[in-house]
Amino acid sequence: MHPPLSRRQLAALFASSLALLSAAPASAQDYPAKPITLVVGYPPGGSTDLMGRLVGAELATRLGQPVVIENLGGAGGTIGAQKVANAAADGYTLLVGASNELAIAKLVAKSVKYGQANFTPIGLIGSQPLVLVASTATGVKNANDFTQLVKKNPGKFSYGSSGVGTALHLAGEMVKEQAGLFMTHIPYRGVAPLTNDLVGNNLEFGVFVLSSGLPHIKSGKVVTLGTTAAKRAPATPDIPALAEFPQFKNVNIESWFALVGPAKLPQPVVNRLKKALNETLQSPDFRKKMAAAGSSVATPDVNLEQFWRDEVAKYTKIVQFAKIEE
Repeated sequence: MHPPLSRRQLAALFASSLALLSAAPASAQDYPAKPITLVVGYPPGGSTDLMGRLVGAELATRLGQPVVIENLGGAGGTIGAQKVANAAADGYTLLVGASNELAIAKLVAKSVKYGQANFTPIGLIGSQPLVLVASTATGVKNANDFTQLVKKNPGKFSYGSSGVGTALHLAGEMVKEQAGLFMTHIPYRGVAPLTNDLVGNNLEFGVFVLSSGLPHIKSGKVVTLGTTAAKRAPATPDIPALAEFPQFKNVNIESWFALVGPAKLPQPVVNRLKKALNETLQSPDFRKKMAAAGSSVATPDVNLEQFWRDEVAKYTKIVQFAKIEE
């Protein structure tokens, strides 16, 4: 038998046990107690970076701690996402991620090792439709002209996107599948070379994120055929949704953005972040800035976990139809 513990030993044991029991809840309830790193898996200047900076500024105000943006570009956003998936589950490393790295990448690239289970969903931020455009050399003026031209010339025309397995690529394949079109996909290394070929009439059709396409649409350098969301975008009510045309009635795909953390974030931390994000989504100033960027703001009651699963299911069908693989 062990000798009985002294009064001093008992007191020390009780104190250490009490500290262990109270440490985790206390740290979660005191959250945040230091600056938060908000990872964006792209270089500065893109749509996801803009989302990160808008949300980061709002969260800093509401949480009372600095929110530092870390741009970790590469591999279509997956390097940044992987970093957050591997981070400590304490709420001090978060991700503003896009549909590309959160929902599509794992479906098309075997190198992507993380999935939805590796993150704690905090909230959907918003979305931005994509837009199908034509070069002026094609002579098409609308989605019906486009459909007729491509159907009469199967395999003759190509469309470009910013890369294999991006939301833009999947949107193009959804358009093909819906109307039974045969076109070749040309992946570009980003939006700039895609734009150059479209404007220079070296490519017939292309898919842009709406905010990236708008300057070229407004200048008349490309012809807009329709946006890819189910309804017209509030930022561009004059541009029809492809879904308004019978042959594209089920086209519904957008680039969306969400705030997530590593798996198993403590619930008090999740609650604190959700409250701050929900307040942000209802802020008139934030909504005004999002509209200026061509984006729609999510409603606070969206269940991100279910939404995420539904989007993966949608993308899976497109990937299988198009046999997309990196």
